[in-house]
Amino acid sequence: MLTVLNTIVAGLIATLGMSAVMYGIHATGLTNADMVRALGSLITKGKQKAMSAGFIAHLISGIMFAFPYAIIISAFTQTAISSPLTLGALLGLFHGFVFSFMMIALVAENHPLEEYRSAGVSVAVAHILGHIAYGVLVGMMVYALPISYGFQLNVK
Repeated sequence: MLTVLNTIVAGLIATLGMSAVMYGIHATGLTNADMVRALGSLITKGKQKAMSAGFIAHLISGIMFAFPYAIIISAFTQTAISSPLTLGALLGLFHGFVFSFMMIALVAENHPLEEYRSAGVSVAVAHILGHIAYGVLVGMMVYALPISYGFQLNVK
């Protein structure tokens, strides 16, 4: 039970960290990386309650994705903090690539708000960076908290 609760905590912390990275990229004006509002307006079809809907949806997704991340990361021997951080970053890189291409191909063209209909390389890179941050934070939490799903891989 503690492992499940710690994984939920890891998902919450990693999602907040990812949101902060995405907001930071958006705030610099480099690209439209306002992911939480884009997600929320996809749900609400408008800007009115987009931020709260997007934040709730993003937190729920972040908690759900923390479980496969934590299961994979905890399956490897953790001799130093660099191991789970590196594995988390690699998982985030993969997740970010998959999500970015799906977002560009499926979501952007059909988004209800005009400002989120164009998603180019800069938006994809922002999402990849956000997902890498998410993976690193989940890896850090797997290392710091007692998160173990009962099996270990012996990779040498």
